[in-house]
Amino acid sequence: MTAERGPNMPASDKKKSDEEAVIKAIADMPESDRAIGERLHALILANAPELLPRTWYGMPAYSDGNKIVCYFRSRKKFGERFMTFGFNDVAKLDEGHMWPIVYAITELNANEETKVAELVKKAVS
Repeated sequence: MTAERGPNMPASDKKKSDEEAVIKAIADMPESDRAIGERLHALILANAPELLPRTWYGMPAYSDGNKIVCYFRSRKKFGERFMTFGFNDVAKLDEGHMWPIVYAITELNANEETKVAELVKKAVS
């Protein structure tokens, strides 16, 4: 590990460093994805303030302190025609025997923002 992110780094410094890495990952996205990414970041933090931002495989992600709960990636990451917003198995989205955990996003308007907020709240409930 480097000195900047060594095991003895104070928790507040690590949290700041991790959030800076998320902000940089969003800033590196193409312009249309960057605008959506900035809004997703704000929505996730506003609706689940207990989640900790960090990068995961270079993508903005949000953890419960142990495991990644949700993440998003730019369409550029794999040359897709849409951004992806997804949840991992620790997200509490269970509905019956089958439920969605990954969403395609091409635009983020008020309807989608409401859906993201609801999903994030449910994921950490």
